[in-house]
Amino acid sequence: MVGNLNPVTRDLRENIPDKEWNFLRKFANSCGQAGGRVYLVGGSVRSALVGENILDCDVEVFGIPPHAVETILAGLVQFNSVGKSFGIYKVRGFQVDIGLPRVERKTGEGHKAFSVEIRPDLTLREAALRRDFTVNAVYMQIPDGQIIDPLGGIKDLESGILRHCSERFAEDPLRVLRAMQFAARLPAEVCPETVSICRDLSPESLSRERFQGEWEKLILSGKRPSNGLAFLRQCGWLKYFPGLQAMDGCPQDPRWHPEGDVWQHTLHCMDAFARNRCDNREDDLIVGLAVLCHDMGKPATTRVIEGTVQSHGHETAGLKPARAFMEQIKTSNRLIDRVLPLVQCHMRPAMLFKDQSSPAAIRRLARDSGRLDLLLRLFQADSSGRPPYPDNSAEAISWIRGRMEKLAITNTAPKPILKGRHLLQRGWESGPQMGRILTRAYEAQLDGKFDDETGAVKWLENQSS
Repeated sequence: MVGNLNPVTRDLRENIPDKEWNFLRKFANSCGQAGGRVYLVGGSVRSALVGENILDCDVEVFGIPPHAVETILAGLVQFNSVGKSFGIYKVRGFQVDIGLPRVERKTGEGHKAFSVEIRPDLTLREAALRRDFTVNAVYMQIPDGQIIDPLGGIKDLESGILRHCSERFAEDPLRVLRAMQFAARLPAEVCPETVSICRDLSPESLSRERFQGEWEKLILSGKRPSNGLAFLRQCGWLKYFPGLQAMDGCPQDPRWHPEGDVWQHTLHCMDAFARNRCDNREDDLIVGLAVLCHDMGKPATTRVIEGTVQSHGHETAGLKPARAFMEQIKTSNRLIDRVLPLVQCHMRPAMLFKDQSSPAAIRRLARDSGRLDLLLRLFQADSSGRPPYPDNSAEAISWIRGRMEKLAITNTAPKPILKGRHLLQRGWESGPQMGRILTRAYEAQLDGKFDDETGAVKWLENQSS
């Protein structure tokens, strides 16, 4: 439950940045003089109701036609129209999007198969019915701050319920993934009627590019990602993501995983990750994807041998399904290439600590993982995903971090000291032999046989003698 809302007495205008508010007040006054009414709506109002600052202002103008809105805007700011037929204007220099109420009619398959009619005469309730969820259909009038809630969104927000606005919800299957990420972000439970509608939808008509944003919001903004992922299972959409579905029901040894199967473990790990984000968007996205994918190899490797559940080699077996899942949700190749080494290395921090491994082993783990600091975040989330067992990673992480600092590899793999230019300066010719000696030199560096350029050159001279 979100709880603790007091929309009757709280002035939500306090959550709007001064710059945006001053513009919106002037715009609303001008629209009012022309017979129009201006409202803040959608995520802007939802954020303010839960006490968050408004970062982007979504505004709708009722009662006046598009040409009147454009004339008023032209007298105040520069703006871009996003398709005349959609009646949407982006205000330059401000985090403000302005829209006009419209009626959309489905004309075929796909998210672009709609006809759009701008209807400034719509009532708030009629306009609200085309929105996705009731919590996104609460309006705040500008400039007086009056709250209008035509579909009961405030009650749903207080109760932690995510509910569709109307049967038109089913016209865009992407709303299933929006329900997933909102269930995680609020967090909220999706009401049974909405789950039922989602169960009858499929993503087959959706462009894969539309997947990416919803998954990123789950990973980067979900307060309880397990809520969103559990909803995906509840409405039957796991079948559209084979890498996730395979984990559902895959057993684990209860001695080490009393929480249940691989799916349940992954949900607990995702919540642990969400409690420890670092607010670096790219790093959080890499770690979040790694946490979500880290055990995707278990379904292919799990065996029950003499009553014991084993999944030897699952970290390597997970690379193929992890890649397939990330490609499916349109993760960039650059990010995929940073996530997969974390998946493959996720078991090694515990092993290194248990064995009290050498500096050479730490260097090699830094090389193999790409970012040892990010691997430790995955390790912590993995360790935290076994309730009722507590997270027991702190000692190992402290031990590894201490050695990372001594070796100066806190957030990067060791860079090769001996480079091609050193060999060229000493008369070597480019080619396979040079590549082989550079590879040997890097291995020697990881073993600690030299740690600066002078030592590297000396090592090279010894190889030639």
